[in-house]
Amino acid sequence: MTRLSIVVAIVLAGFTAGLWAQQTADPAPPPAAPAQPVAPTPPPAAPTTPPAQQAPGQTPPPSAQGDRQRPSFRAGIDIVSLNVTVTDASNHYVTDLAENEFSVFEDGVKQNITFFSRRQQPIALSLLLDSSASMEQHIGTLQTAATNFIKKLKPNDIAQVIDFDSRVEIRQGFTGNQADLQNAIEQTNAGGSTSLHNAIYIALKELRKVKAVSEEDVRRQALIVFSDGEDTSSLVSFEEVLDLAKRSETAIYAIALRGNDVQAKGFREAEFVMRTLAQETGGRAFFPARIEDLNGVYAQIADELASQYTIGYVSANSRRDGAFRRLVVQTSRANITPRTKKGYYAPTAR
Repeated sequence: MTRLSIVVAIVLAGFTAGLWAQQTADPAPPPAAPAQPVAPTPPPAAPTTPPAQQAPGQTPPPSAQGDRQRPSFRAGIDIVSLNVTVTDASNHYVTDLAENEFSVFEDGVKQNITFFSRRQQPIALSLLLDSSASMEQHIGTLQTAATNFIKKLKPNDIAQVIDFDSRVEIRQGFTGNQADLQNAIEQTNAGGSTSLHNAIYIALKELRKVKAVSEEDVRRQALIVFSDGEDTSSLVSFEEVLDLAKRSETAIYAIALRGNDVQAKGFREAEFVMRTLAQETGGRAFFPARIEDLNGVYAQIADELASQYTIGYVSANSRRDGAFRRLVVQTSRANITPRTKKGYYAPTAR
């Protein structure tokens, strides 16, 4: 989980895990822009921390029942925020936990929770669709499942559509217009090889450009990627993608379609990539056996995004060493399992 450096006095509730790393010089792509092939930007030579972000200046009204009153903090305090999904033994979402039922540990040290919310927040979503040649017989089913998922988005959610084969194309920039998103999904055509790593890398970069200009614009960040095979043509390595994902505020939901031979080397590699990205970012990996199962998978993802808690704390570790810090969330209630990001990178000294 990324520690956010706050330059001016802020309202803590603005710092949910949906507050993206913001770049004021790079606004989000306009909704009406035509699809453009995008080449991945080479990763920096040394790791960097996300830029400092400024919260809305107006103090929000008191929170709804079940949320703690939103306290204010002085400038210079680093807030760690995370989204937590809790499931029971039957894999049903548990949404009635109180703040005192959670414990957060950073590198084994228990932290003092300073913010807690059960309220559903808007989402900024990147939807990645594999349109390589191997998808030729399944592209129609994929388009239908993706369209049905888009229909579940709420009016204040925004999404973009990216399809990838040998190239990565942003079919539709971030918008809340469902008709535009559905039209972009229908434009996908199968052909070419699979540049999976390139697509995820570019999508993460695009999500970092989403800028919150008011409290209503603060969003959870998620990436949903579907592919039916291993990466075959990316310029970006898996290690570079994983590093960027761990430095982001993005939960990755990966869907890998199982082929006839699940023991094949290609599928085992794809499964490792998908599972690792999901586990490290607090998302989830799905491995449906049939393309027809996609509708159910996308529905599960939509339900999960609507069932999460937001927890924030000020780290007891004040060192600004850029080190990766491991996170563990526990609950006092028996037979339930919380899930969130595996950790975050500490800020570095300025």
